[in-house]
Amino acid sequence: MLSLEPQIAHQHFVLRLFVAGSTIRSARAIQTMRQICDTYLKGRHDLQVLDLYQNPEAAGREQIVAVPTLIRVLPAPLRRIIGDLSDQQRVLASLDIESPYAGLPS
Repeated sequence: MLSLEPQIAHQHFVLRLFVAGSTIRSARAIQTMRQICDTYLKGRHDLQVLDLYQNPEAAGREQIVAVPTLIRVLPAPLRRIIGDLSDQQRVLASLDIESPYAGLPS
């Protein structure tokens, strides 16, 4: 049977990461997202990092209430992850990105 749902595993991702300045939490969120993109989305992502100190109007425009906040713009539907991004498995699950190691014994 043919599935009519798009295969998210092969789609292009547009991600926006909102941080506040050069804090340890901001640096950790940026590092985590770059690592996830390089490992799981190589060649099929756009990661935009927006510092709310340098771009405060973005907070109102995107309704950002806490940082870090990651927004998956594409593929639809829009998804938000608010707060600590250090748990890569949680971030991958929230973005619907399957780990290539899923199902393997640990």
